[in-house]
Amino acid sequence: MAERRILPVLSSASAVGVFLLYLCCFFPAALSVNVTYDRRSLIIDGQRKLLISASIHYPRSVPAMWPGLVAAAKEGGADVIESYVFWNGHEPSPGKASIILFYYFGERFNLVKFARIVQEAGMYMILRIGPFVAAEWNFGGVPAWLHYIPGTIFRTDSEPWKTHMKSFTTVIVNMMKKEKLFAPQGGPIILAQIENEYGDTEAVYGDGGKRYAMWAAAMALSQNIGVPWIMCQQYDAPDNVINTCNSFYCDQFSPNSVNKPKFWTENWPGWFKTFGARNPHRPPEDIAFSVARFFQKGGSLQNYYMYHGGTNFDRTSGGPFITTSYDYDAPIDEYGLVRLPKWGHLRDLHKAIKLCEQVLLYGEPTFLSLGPLQEADVFTDLYGRCAAFISNMDAENDKYVILRNRSYLIPAWSVSILPECKNVGFNTAKVGSQTAITEMIPENIKISGWDIFVEKAGIWGKADFSNQGFVDHINTTRDSTDYLWYTTSLHVDESELLGNGTYEVLVVESKGHGVHAFLNQQLQVSAFGNGGNSSFKIETPIHLKPGNNEIAFLSMTVGLQNAGPLFEWTGAGLTSVKINGLRNGTVDLSSKSWVYKIGLQGENQQIYSPMNNFGWTSTSVLPKNQPLTWYKATINPPDGSDPVGLDMASMGKGRLWLNGKAIGRYWPRKSLSSDGCPGTCDYRGKFYPDKCNTGCGEPTQRWYHVPRSWFQPSGNTLVAFEEEGGDPTGISFSRRVVTGICNFVREDHPVMALESQQKTGGAGDGGDPEASLRLACPGKAAISAIRFASFGTPSGVCGSFLYGSCHYANSISVVQKACLSKRECSITLSRGSFGEDQCPGAVKALAVEAACS
Repeated sequence: MAERRILPVLSSASAVGVFLLYLCCFFPAALSVNVTYDRRSLIIDGQRKLLISASIHYPRSVPAMWPGLVAAAKEGGADVIESYVFWNGHEPSPGKASIILFYYFGERFNLVKFARIVQEAGMYMILRIGPFVAAEWNFGGVPAWLHYIPGTIFRTDSEPWKTHMKSFTTVIVNMMKKEKLFAPQGGPIILAQIENEYGDTEAVYGDGGKRYAMWAAAMALSQNIGVPWIMCQQYDAPDNVINTCNSFYCDQFSPNSVNKPKFWTENWPGWFKTFGARNPHRPPEDIAFSVARFFQKGGSLQNYYMYHGGTNFDRTSGGPFITTSYDYDAPIDEYGLVRLPKWGHLRDLHKAIKLCEQVLLYGEPTFLSLGPLQEADVFTDLYGRCAAFISNMDAENDKYVILRNRSYLIPAWSVSILPECKNVGFNTAKVGSQTAITEMIPENIKISGWDIFVEKAGIWGKADFSNQGFVDHINTTRDSTDYLWYTTSLHVDESELLGNGTYEVLVVESKGHGVHAFLNQQLQVSAFGNGGNSSFKIETPIHLKPGNNEIAFLSMTVGLQNAGPLFEWTGAGLTSVKINGLRNGTVDLSSKSWVYKIGLQGENQQIYSPMNNFGWTSTSVLPKNQPLTWYKATINPPDGSDPVGLDMASMGKGRLWLNGKAIGRYWPRKSLSSDGCPGTCDYRGKFYPDKCNTGCGEPTQRWYHVPRSWFQPSGNTLVAFEEEGGDPTGISFSRRVVTGICNFVREDHPVMALESQQKTGGAGDGGDPEASLRLACPGKAAISAIRFASFGTPSGVCGSFLYGSCHYANSISVVQKACLSKRECSITLSRGSFGEDQCPGAVKALAVEAACS
């Protein structure tokens, strides 16, 4: 029998109120809203708002993923979606401000479609126009062509720069206005940003930097968009522009005017990766600590950068050496799966903070020192509402504190939130969310119909030009490709060779980023810089032959500089080539005549396009460890709907395409095994990117995300260009799957009783609410097995739980009864659930690991 629900009878006035509430909740973007601010917060239609924002960059995922990503952010407690606007993606060649057709807004760069999805989800949007963005994005998001317009200096009082910056900003603003996407027009956009993190750079440009910053603010305000403008990390932002904070911690930040609210535009929940480095992680307890502290100290808008990092498709990664993956250890992973427990712990934090919203924004705080590193901020208002935040900033010791005649145990480096100034509803160090065991599961997909095309080492076709000495790589290619050939020849008389099995030595110096050296068509050595320094020097033995020797270098960039003062002037390419070991001494080739060719023949012919057969040769025996080789194969998509990754561990370095769409650069470069990877990560104490690393001695990136929407039902064309040499028979597909879930909850875990009372309309029975352990498999999967269960004093972490001195023998059976064959389940941690108390006086906990299938 269907469940019957009894609805209360409403007066006509109440019914109108409910109807208006319904419109507000389900159709917020359909109504024109007024957006202003005061010293406490953003004000939307007369109401102060406490806002949680989530960064999702539209070009770092694909349109088919956008609705799911936005929905997951909303379910995680976010009110706002934030994104940069990527100038070089929208204006790949100089456009005209009055003609939108000169700009690109297709596929991953369909900004309007992305904003519409945010609007349809009933969320707000922050549009960070920049248009310089940094963002670990190639050239900081600035089009490379702009660097070559005479007189242009980026990000200072330079007329060409300002002209093009204003032109692009105006294009974006006018497009948003035309589509009615600003809040006063009924759209989702409530804030816009001009420039980006300029405050720490401004002084480098002298007086021109100050003039430019003020010009940028005035230019933005002249756009008349109807919502406030922000400038992050801009310490001298003018009065009518809000300056904001970007950091791992922003609780101590103060805006540069008492009339501006306290905004945090970038809270970094992880960090980016560079090829050859370790994999950084930020613990969820520390992120939650930073967020709670920010709102405790008067903050009203906080944005996670990133909430979903995504993928640097094609050649969009910056750096140099930033990986194709931009996962960022974010709450939603690169493939679109929520990362647990991080996503869940922050969702629970957001619920607790939202319970305090009205008193935080309309009440007044009272600061209380509770110890040398312990403090509380108690918010009260005229209506008797109260909320308190108690912080323990001791990075080692738990502490008891007294607040309003009650004692509270606050774990080290944590914040307890008391939504009604009485019971702890949430503590940042106590994670109640489940952990997901997420794995890359190999997929047995037949890769058939292999073709190959081998590039010539050196000049293909007609040379582009010759020059006496070296040219700068980036100034020559203007970022039209990663590759530039430097070639020359050296005639050696037999009398100059020492013979007797001795070798000559090739000595090469380069500004970066990498080089493959060829002698007489044979690869001699490959060398690269690293994330901290792109320049390098190599010395390698070679064997010259009598007569003419062809010497060729394939110079490479791996993402252009994306930030820093005068970043556009950073160069790349060879600076010195010498040969030692000849009878007549060292030969310096640096000032010789060099012949140049931009790019690869395969690139020039676009042989990665599915229907392009130029130069391809079918083969039944694939060459292995052969440099400069293009590989093409036909594949079918993996079964099901799980996200897909391409395993490239068997290959060297190169680029990938599926059906003509550029997946990105692959390079399974390993980090040093001697790099520091702690076995466990202590969340306590201030975080920094090298604090909690994994992956020592492993490839920084092994799998490469291939969006499901890029696959056809059959007959897909996969193309890889291999620079160094690898084994293409080892290329395989994997599905990213949640194979198991874990949770560990103690009896004393905070429970948001006030929240449950608000949902039920009751006042509670006066008893302490009981903690419970929840498990949920993703999608349609169900709990198929209980791998571990212990109620008592278990220890360990997910995947390696251990029984403690106290263990209830019926733990497995109780959990199996509650959870087996269900998608989700909940088990109350009451002692009655597991029988008589077997270890009196001990605080019990329940640890469970379950399989999902």
